Amino acid sequence: MKIEGEIRGKKLLLVNANIHTMDNSFPRARWIAIEDGIIKSIGNLENYNAFNKKNNFEIVDCKGLTVLPGFIDAHLHLRAFAEGCVTIDLSWFYGIKCLEDIQNVIRARCERMPRGSWIRGRGYNEFYLLGKRHPNRLDLDEVAPVHPVKITHRSGHAHVLNTAALEIVGITKETGDPPGGLIDRDLFTGEPTGLLYEMGKFLSKRIPPLHEKELLEGLEIANRRLLASGITSVEDASYLNDLTRWQEIISWKQNNILQPRINFMLGQKGFEEFKNDPLNFKSVVPENQLRARGIKIILDETTGNLLPTQHELNEVVYNAHRSGFQVSIHAIEERAIESAYKAIKWALSKLPVSDHRHRIEHCSVCRPSLLNRLASAGIVVVTQPSFIFYNGDRYLETVCDKDLKHLYPIRSLLKAGIPVAGSSDCPIVPPNPLTGIYSALTRKSITGKLIVPSQKISCTDALCLYTNHAAKASFEENMKGSITPGKLADLVVLSEDPTAVPEDEIRDIEVEMTILDGKVAWRKNN
Repeated sequence: MKIEGEIRGKKLLLVNANIHTMDNSFPRARWIAIEDGIIKSIGNLENYNAFNKKNNFEIVDCKGLTVLPGFIDAHLHLRAFAEGCVTIDLSWFYGIKCLEDIQNVIRARCERMPRGSWIRGRGYNEFYLLGKRHPNRLDLDEVAPVHPVKITHRSGHAHVLNTAALEIVGITKETGDPPGGLIDRDLFTGEPTGLLYEMGKFLSKRIPPLHEKELLEGLEIANRRLLASGITSVEDASYLNDLTRWQEIISWKQNNILQPRINFMLGQKGFEEFKNDPLNFKSVVPENQLRARGIKIILDETTGNLLPTQHELNEVVYNAHRSGFQVSIHAIEERAIESAYKAIKWALSKLPVSDHRHRIEHCSVCRPSLLNRLASAGIVVVTQPSFIFYNGDRYLETVCDKDLKHLYPIRSLLKAGIPVAGSSDCPIVPPNPLTGIYSALTRKSITGKLIVPSQKISCTDALCLYTNHAAKASFEENMKGSITPGKLADLVVLSEDPTAVPEDEIRDIEVEMTILDGKVAWRKNN
């Protein structure tokens, strides 16, 4: 079943649709009227004829297909996603099973590139490699002796460089670890192995970026993939986001390279630039298409100690809080989550704000003793249900029992009254929200193993993670997140109803059409 014919008008009337509005005041509907990018009206069969006679709308017969609000990915990394679309994909779920597989694809890329050209790959996962170890510089040197190579771990928090690349960035036996970073070394010789932890910022200053042509190609691919997943809004959560990246993203928006609406989190440098001259962050792009929103802060435990320290984090959070900015703190395990909570609580004690919606990103291992404190502080959690699907087998083997039972406790978070938004952290995993919805509902890994099944949530609650909850996480519930008259006309049309099919079939549901700003932005087989 498919929607047929061209759809060109500014006034659309979607009829014969199975509509989940995600609006509790009017949860189900059969038709939607769209005018000038805004939802004008919705209704059921009994009031359709009366509305249709009074208005001149282009009628679109949805033939019973399911319509939802456009999906919102509340945490991904746009530039890294685009770069990943044109670099070597080393993800295990795309066929990389051993070090030899990594070497083969790097060798093939080297054969096509001039001597000295940078070779880049991302997404390798040592857990799924035969031998369960990270590659090292010698593995890369074997197939790339005259090309500098950088490959990035699936987490984005580790990189492996070959000898040529290490020489270019200036890492030798004598190089000390940078603040917050760690250079892995041979136990006997002290020589760098090529494996670097938490050194993305260090490398970004020493490795040339992709050529503009390559980056634009990657952006076009990323744009299509987002729209094909039914995603109409994203939050770009890179801690490297600054004024330069802001100006880049404006140009991408102006040239219609990136169509989904974008909330742009600022890194620490970007925040300082904003405070120094907010006018630099004004944009000719409409605010509902692009806005600078929030501060990204990373709590890191790579060296065994939390960085920044509690005192430093308190000051950073309070500085953002008193400036009227929402903070989004990267915190994965219990110690980091508690530190993030303390910093937010401290800022609120100095300057109470009732509806701040400061966020913890990931919140992967959260014990019951911490849930009520997060709730009482009004903290929002942005989580990644798809990690259960893609990483579940690894969690079962590597996460200790005392932590495993508190892993991604989405049900407990919701029960405690904590607003929870869904995201992909793309390019860590693919951005398809239907995979996240499936994961939150079933708690199944890619091989079908159950991961803490007591934390399953209903399909409706799972849909909320990527619609109205995600909108609320960025203070945008009055303009998106539900199919409500007056809100933006961002919709996704699905081949099946996620609430009506067997749970194991949710991942097979296809996006038939993505409507953004009242216009068809993507259509299957077109």
